[in-house]
Amino acid sequence: MKVLVLGGYGLIGEAVLERLVKDGHELLGLGRNIGPARRRKPGVRWIAADMSRLLTAADWFPLLAGVEAVVNAAGALQDGPRDRLDAIHRGSVAALVAACEQIGVRRLVQISAIGAELASENAFFRTKAEGDAAVAASSLDWTILRPGLVIAPAAYGGTALLRALAAVPGFVPAVLADRPIQTVSVSDVAEAVSRAVAGRLPQRQIIDLVEERARPLSAILLAFRGWLGIPEAPVVAWPAAVGRAGGLVADGLGILGWRSPLRSAALAALDRGVTGDAAIWTGIAGRPPRPLEATLAAMPAHVQERWFARLWLLKPVMFFVLSVFWLASGIVGFVRWEAAADVLVSRGFSPNLAPVAVFAGSVADILVGAAVLVRPLAARALMAMMAITLFYLAAATVFAADLWLDPLGPLVKTLPTLCLVLVALAILDER
Repeated sequence: MKVLVLGGYGLIGEAVLERLVKDGHELLGLGRNIGPARRRKPGVRWIAADMSRLLTAADWFPLLAGVEAVVNAAGALQDGPRDRLDAIHRGSVAALVAACEQIGVRRLVQISAIGAELASENAFFRTKAEGDAAVAASSLDWTILRPGLVIAPAAYGGTALLRALAAVPGFVPAVLADRPIQTVSVSDVAEAVSRAVAGRLPQRQIIDLVEERARPLSAILLAFRGWLGIPEAPVVAWPAAVGRAGGLVADGLGILGWRSPLRSAALAALDRGVTGDAAIWTGIAGRPPRPLEATLAAMPAHVQERWFARLWLLKPVMFFVLSVFWLASGIVGFVRWEAAADVLVSRGFSPNLAPVAVFAGSVADILVGAAVLVRPLAARALMAMMAITLFYLAAATVFAADLWLDPLGPLVKTLPTLCLVLVALAILDER
């Protein structure tokens, strides 16, 4: 069967895609940035498209040619420069449903979320529910799956945050630590999709995918800490106000293109709890989705997991430090441009060129210091930092080689900064 998976390189989408390939289906994957996915999974035909722009049935027709089933694993957490919830969750889904009805694609599997309700004040849940409603009102052979907190070997978004909080030295910080959570293994989600695509699930049914027992967030964090192999530590519950403050900061970073799982939409979802009813799936499969303990046991952690978990919370610190360092360097250059120009003149620069060099250097420092905070510009800003630093070091070696032996080490101290830029560039990828 020819199956189109929307969001095919996402946390759930990739697991679904891999399972359907094993089932023997011909797979097409759709997403906005398919370059890395195409290199990792060359056996899948990848389609570059932005679902938020596929808002009419006609937009979908070319993508559905020959397709027999569609799995929608695409989604976004919160509105931002790269995400429009209403378009992704409702508008594009309604257009997809209309296109499937008109072109003859009968089977549609919609991966939604626990808590999706039309009356929800949370835009994520409301728009998800609106998309679900469009699917449920259709004449298609549809299945809507609503997973709980999905646990997967891949780590980004909320799954990355769980690992990072669990790995904090000495204690485990948690906001809303007592909220009830039901997890689900991504492999169980993929199993449900596999059955739905093959027609081995009851049609036109909404199914929660959650483990039987809810547990507090604090227990999940402790389970992850043990999974990482880190010594036990107490959970320290932080006031909800701390979470709200963090959410506001994360929302601001969202405007700059960073998709933090600490954004206010995620915290609102956590505040209401992540709980569902395992009974329907248990009746279908003869067993509930596996509990968290079995999920973690099936994906053993090694040293790379501990590296990732410890670096994840340090990543924003790195970018903040780099930004402040370069902005401060540029601002100081402007404020004390005469003194800086005199230093250059004393080292052999032309008196006419020295002020120009100081001005240009200050502007460059400020530009890269600001640009590194903007997600789409961050990689280029980091590479520019490297180039500027190497230029400064080369110029200083030519005009002021004695500074390498200066007791205060103005040049030597630049090398750790260069290393920090390299580390930031190495861990820039979000997924």
